[in-house]
Amino acid sequence: MSEIRLDRLRKEFKETVAVEGVTFTFKSSAVTCLLGPSGCGKTTMMRMIAGLEEPTSGDVYFDDERVTELPTRKRRIGMVFQYPVVYAGISVRENIELPLMHERLAEQERARRVEEVVEILRLKEDVNTNVSRLDMATRQKVAVAREIARQPRFILFDEPITNVDVETKIQIRRALRVLTRQRRQTIIYVTHDQTDAMTLADEIVLMNAGRIVQCAEPRTLYDSPADVFGGWFLGNPGMNFFEQDVVITDGVGRIASPLFPCPVLVTGRELAERVVLGIRPEHAEIHSEPTPQAVPACIERRTIGVGGQYLLAIRVGGRPIKVKVSPEVGTRIGEMAWLTCPLGWIRVFGTDGRRKDVELREEARS
Repeated sequence: MSEIRLDRLRKEFKETVAVEGVTFTFKSSAVTCLLGPSGCGKTTMMRMIAGLEEPTSGDVYFDDERVTELPTRKRRIGMVFQYPVVYAGISVRENIELPLMHERLAEQERARRVEEVVEILRLKEDVNTNVSRLDMATRQKVAVAREIARQPRFILFDEPITNVDVETKIQIRRALRVLTRQRRQTIIYVTHDQTDAMTLADEIVLMNAGRIVQCAEPRTLYDSPADVFGGWFLGNPGMNFFEQDVVITDGVGRIASPLFPCPVLVTGRELAERVVLGIRPEHAEIHSEPTPQAVPACIERRTIGVGGQYLLAIRVGGRPIKVKVSPEVGTRIGEMAWLTCPLGWIRVFGTDGRRKDVELREEARS
């Protein structure tokens, strides 16, 4: 077991609360991504785990060992920062091997570990090159390789691929996935890039304003956000949101919305008189002909999106909505189209932003 546990961890910088009383356990042998916008507290939390910041209150445990006051050098962790930290004036091989010599590993074991990480990170051509001659992206690969070769209990990554090229990003992501499959390493990975998190993580910890908003597997976090912030932050672009009144009669709610051709019924233990409906752009559907589930819409803008898709800005009943479509969907600006918002993809939130425990279904038609 190699888990990290936070108990009511809090960090204040004068009047600013960076991390607000977080209790959480990072699972053993998993990659957990701390994801959130700049200033949400993710890096501060990681620095307290590493011993680089002293908590205002609360504790950090490595397994059952309390390490809150333990110096960084005694925590037996690996760390990779946003900018590469390498030993200048020596080769790539020597950079990776030097910490292993300090740990007094046998020469054969040192050689095996070096060859392994050099292979994973595709550093063979540079293994005997002085790091001073390498570009920043390759130096960062060396920094990652060095920490992987050390095989500490935990490795902490602070946005390690923010400033490198796309090819290096892919290679480092691949190396981390290989690492976790082979060694079941416990990794905490801090990033503001949702692509990194969705690609690498076994679990994502979504943070905002010093708090953990939600922790879940990547697909669950994306498909079923716990609040409006998660729906907005994840996705490119994020969810469409619509505030709607709910008429409640005998424990059943009724929503009349321009998104639906007929009223929708709401049931559940968290009924409220006003809710926020959310749907992701790729889950809304555009048709060139009317269908029983569709409502008329006007196309206002069409732009090229990610992966060859198109992003449509349309208007329905005076409300704007974003929809992702494939290139095959023939739509033109100013044309009328037909929009379907499948109830199975609509998420319901309260006016406080939190997900509500309710279900939607079509009202029976006479």
